[in-house]
Amino acid sequence: MSDWVDAEKRVERAQQLCESQRFAEALAEMEVAVSINPDNAVWHAQRGYLLQELSRETEAVAAYERSLELEPKDREVLMLLGVLLARTGRFAQGAEVLERISRAHPSFEPAYCYRLFVYAQLEQHERAEEMFYLAQQLDENCPRCFFHMGLSLAARGRMERAVYCWKRVLQSDSEHPGVHHRIAQAFRAMGNVDEARNHYLEEFRIDPGNTDLMFEMADLALVAGRTADAVDKLRQIIELDPEHADAQFALGKLWLKSGDAGKAIECFEAVYEIDGTQSTRRQLALRTGLALLQLGRFSQALPKLKTAATEQPEHGEIQLWLGDCLLALEQCAEAAQCYRRSLTLQADEARAQYSLSLCMLRLGQDRAALEHCQAALRAKPDSVAALQTAALAHLRLGHWRKAKQVLRRVLEKDEENALVKRLLGKLWLYRLRRYWRFLRSPIHFPF
Repeated sequence: MSDWVDAEKRVERAQQLCESQRFAEALAEMEVAVSINPDNAVWHAQRGYLLQELSRETEAVAAYERSLELEPKDREVLMLLGVLLARTGRFAQGAEVLERISRAHPSFEPAYCYRLFVYAQLEQHERAEEMFYLAQQLDENCPRCFFHMGLSLAARGRMERAVYCWKRVLQSDSEHPGVHHRIAQAFRAMGNVDEARNHYLEEFRIDPGNTDLMFEMADLALVAGRTADAVDKLRQIIELDPEHADAQFALGKLWLKSGDAGKAIECFEAVYEIDGTQSTRRQLALRTGLALLQLGRFSQALPKLKTAATEQPEHGEIQLWLGDCLLALEQCAEAAQCYRRSLTLQADEARAQYSLSLCMLRLGQDRAALEHCQAALRAKPDSVAALQTAALAHLRLGHWRKAKQVLRRVLEKDEENALVKRLLGKLWLYRLRRYWRFLRSPIHFPF
């Protein structure tokens, strides 16, 4: 058998394997055929297609270019090359190839259709519109043209016109890939959550295994206040793809927000296993620290929160959380520094001042504690916690009448407050103890 006959048979074998989607085996057969006859333009194009199916785009481009060296005006190969260049982000090169088609074959509508797409990606929207109208003269109902025109309009913020174009796509092709997704995104951008949800559901019906689409649906559910739906969708994503880091992280944040810190930590640990990059570690340090803080595991939370505070020194809320952890560990002086830093960073003033008052009380600085409590009450006059702490500071300073007034204010806001009732009931005892200490103290005469 001659080499030429062997090459022909290998090409036939490659085509059969390709039909069975056995692309790697088909490519091996085609490689041998091309090595025997390197001047066959069609075989180079077929080899390019197989390389493209195997996601070897750079090699596929080279194969198409070799085919065009042998047959420069083959519009199908030019089209394959132009579209591949565009899909791999080389839009300017793709535009040049597609322009070659229009020059050689001015009535070939798909060339205008994809030039429209390329110009939209290059933000050359006037040229994109020109291609749209040229394509319309050849095929006024082309769904791809309306789809690509919608992309151009959306990129310019003209969402209503974009939706019109995408709905025109549905008139020609009710299950066109990605069109419901685009309409959903446009309605979401316009603030129409219900319409966005309807189109997400339509896209999900067409493409039920698309986890990125599901993630957007979960995010939309959160925007609409349907937290339970968001949790269900995120769990579904993780079942399909346990290494979907965004879903794991989002679910962890929801567990943390709902108070289920144990489940939150499980999710954050999963994210760390999937993606250990520095930016991810930074986010995980803060969230894991908050979860540990919520669980009362203060010694474990402390290094995480210190890392987060170092990474984000201008984040006032982190200083508050770090202060809470230090205060729980009885490191009151260090906690007070964190609360003061949070005030300079314009964090929650009432909370920071109240927390500072607790630090001062534990450090025995009763007057400073009272001053911070009063500052907290100026920022948030109805804070029962701050009122209680102010009352305690008054008691420790011997301001009996003022303590009584503040305690009664608390009861006006919280009639069932057992602690305040107990303090009011024992107010006479605090006075007696202070008077007894006074009687036992040495008397210093003024002469």
